[in-house]
Amino acid sequence: MTIADRFGRHPVEARTEDFRGRVWDVATESVRLPSGELVVRDIVEHPSAVAVLALDDAGRVLVVHQYRHAASATLWELPAGLLDVAGEDPMLAASRELWEETHHVADDWAVLVDFMSSPGFCDEAIRVYLARGVRSAQGAAHDRHGEERDMPVEWVDLDEVVTGILHGDLHNPTLVVGALAAAAARASDWTTLREPHASWSLGPRSLRAPD
Repeated sequence: MTIADRFGRHPVEARTEDFRGRVWDVATESVRLPSGELVVRDIVEHPSAVAVLALDDAGRVLVVHQYRHAASATLWELPAGLLDVAGEDPMLAASRELWEETHHVADDWAVLVDFMSSPGFCDEAIRVYLARGVRSAQGAAHDRHGEERDMPVEWVDLDEVVTGILHGDLHNPTLVVGALAAAAARASDWTTLREPHASWSLGPRSLRAPD
């Protein structure tokens, strides 16, 4: 048996838009299940995001240390950002985020892993790219604002990151998924990597197949 997610929505019989925010919206939908039961679900609608696991020749991962007010914590994370530019290619968005957050560029890109951050209530999809051939960018760095203004950027050994995750010391979900996927891909000699423009079935709404 091949295990894989199945795509497609159950019929939506009613919908209300409850909240429109700067980044995400909230809607309530009445959904008819195959059993015939009608259920009501609140959904956070998100533009989705990309992240970059940049790996150097010494096996180190480029990470940032960013304050997250909702979590009341400063977390080690991968460079990442929203897919909030209309029509922007996800890989180009990832490349832009790598430059903006760390002032680095990369020559070699591949899809490492795709996941959904919390599909029980949110449609946010995240694609993590593996970037290699990483080097410091030329020219002036991006002008950062807010929590990113004084955000530290560090190279940390991938094995150390994995150990921190398994010991409960690192909690950002994109870092957790990306680092564990990178360790698994490395163990298989990187044969699991996909080309950088691989299809993304549960990606942003603009990329999904029609229901």
